[in-house]
Amino acid sequence: MKKFVVGVSVVLLTVVLAACGGTNDKKSETKDDSFTKVEKAKKLTVATSGTLFPSSYYNDKNELTGYDVDIIKEVAKRLDLEVEFKEYNVDGQITSVDKGESDLAANDFGLSGERGKKFMLSSPIKYSFDSMIVRKSDSSGISSLEDLKGKKAAGEPNTNYMKIAEKYGAELVTYDNATNDQYLTDVANGRTDVILNDYYLQKMSVGALPDIPVKILEDVYFNANHTGFLMKKESVALSKKINEVLKKMQEDGTTAKISENYFQTDVSVEPKEKVQESVSVE
Repeated sequence: MKKFVVGVSVVLLTVVLAACGGTNDKKSETKDDSFTKVEKAKKLTVATSGTLFPSSYYNDKNELTGYDVDIIKEVAKRLDLEVEFKEYNVDGQITSVDKGESDLAANDFGLSGERGKKFMLSSPIKYSFDSMIVRKSDSSGISSLEDLKGKKAAGEPNTNYMKIAEKYGAELVTYDNATNDQYLTDVANGRTDVILNDYYLQKMSVGALPDIPVKILEDVYFNANHTGFLMKKESVALSKKINEVLKKMQEDGTTAKISENYFQTDVSVEPKEKVQESVSVE
């Protein structure tokens, strides 16, 4: 069974960056050696989880793969760079980028307001929205976000999903880089009641484990968002190079092809679903 995690992704709750990611004036770029260092080393160091299906996980051949992984591999290839992956949980990935141990993080990242003060995203590689996984038998007694009060919400600590659950009065049950079968089984057996996460990730995880009696709560979609590669705000030169490549990959259809392989749809363009509700945790 492939290993992956549900309660990990951090999402963009408010628009905090332009597509190029952060300030991009000539003065700041002149002082910025973020790409020069990468170019000299001929290597891009990338923090990821290796457990978030289908963004970053190990396949049946024990190879690190996934949507974010394949996108950044292609970016590095076009920049004539090797890629070194370092695996951490969400907090570890962010710390690794912050300390300069990794050049960027690739793990379905968005930005909250606080994180947006210190980090930036690349151009979007995935557009989505949020949803909830509940028990199939009784929907865990949930039919709206307001029904989260008193329910047990599962996820990694310090993610925006858990902050939303807490805002609506849920009891938080935290995991550290656990696999998705554990998350879903705990909802099914009543140890927890609900998982808030990205819709496409939840759709893939529920589909991959059809014997676990859980489901996505239909018609409760919130927080339209997009994700990209997480970098320090000072890494303007690196973000510029990456965004140039991402633009070319979008134009020549490479991004869409990779997306279809993992999501059976093109997540690199904005979805058609109407998402009415926007939830802030600021």
